[in-house]
Amino acid sequence: MGEFFVWSTFAGFFLTFFPTFLWLDAYVDIRKNRAWFSLSAYRHLKFFGGYGQLDREGIAIHLTEKKAVFIPFDKMADTRKKFEITKGFQLWRFCQTVETGGADSVYGVLIAAFLQSVGGGSFAYLRTKHPFVTLKNNTLLADTACLKVSVETATVFNGFVLGMAFLKKALEAFINWIRKKRSTASLKRRRSNLQVSST
Repeated sequence: MGEFFVWSTFAGFFLTFFPTFLWLDAYVDIRKNRAWFSLSAYRHLKFFGGYGQLDREGIAIHLTEKKAVFIPFDKMADTRKKFEITKGFQLWRFCQTVETGGADSVYGVLIAAFLQSVGGGSFAYLRTKHPFVTLKNNTLLADTACLKVSVETATVFNGFVLGMAFLKKALEAFINWIRKKRSTASLKRRRSNLQVSST
């Protein structure tokens, strides 16, 4: 019992104050309409993974062969507002590789050069805003027709900052609930006053 308490206290202290690195690896094949992804901590402790497919009404995320989650497009904005705690996370690494066809064509080479220049320009601008972030951009040419994108991102956070972000969202929700409660009570008083004055 004593060892468990010591180890749990150490783990709680570590997760609260020391940085935790969250890795997201994704691979998108546009022609196959599939995006594979994997979410892990410190690049080795995998949480979950799977693949997603675009549909006319939303995105189907397959976590296992028998389990899938469907997210409609019209609910994505509301879901993002409910779980918007991005200030608790700090981008630490972002690397992307775009593979496109047309290695034997002048147009393919021009498209690849355009993609590389756009990515390089965007990353140069981001580096001026966030000089501590590792940014890499690569473009590959293939003989066959394809359009594939691989992305590797790493964000850093700790339990203290994340807890403060959760607390801020909870306080905002509580304040909005109080305001709604007061406005409802004020509306009821006005209605009752109107009814009394009319009689």
